[in-house]
Amino acid sequence: MEYKVRGVIKSISPIESVGAGKKLSFRIDTGEKFNNLIEFELYKGAEYLSHVEKFGEYNKVGDNVEVEFNLRTYNWKPEAENKIFTSLSCWKVEKVSGAAPLPLQDEVDGGGDLPF
Repeated sequence: MEYKVRGVIKSISPIESVGAGKKLSFRIDTGEKFNNLIEFELYKGAEYLSHVEKFGEYNKVGDNVEVEFNLRTYNWKPEAENKIFTSLSCWKVEKVSGAAPLPLQDEVDGGGDLPF
């Protein structure tokens, strides 16, 4: 299943080598009242390394973007019982032109009062 979400890039990690490929992660702020920060992973094998390497050229902290991604779940160790992890695997990032800036958190949540 594929998903889409919009937000402002808040951070971009350094590129890491993973086997024959490379990966980075980045976070966006969706502006939602709760659960507003989402971290995505971008991994590419040897044949598409340039996609990871050029991510920082085209995307900067503060950019309004729309991210398309898949949910990926893996066994941590095949022999381990119920040891799995899930990642948000990004496959497309597009800048969103004319997007309204996100409001300050105090404007969103009415000054910091929690509903519970």
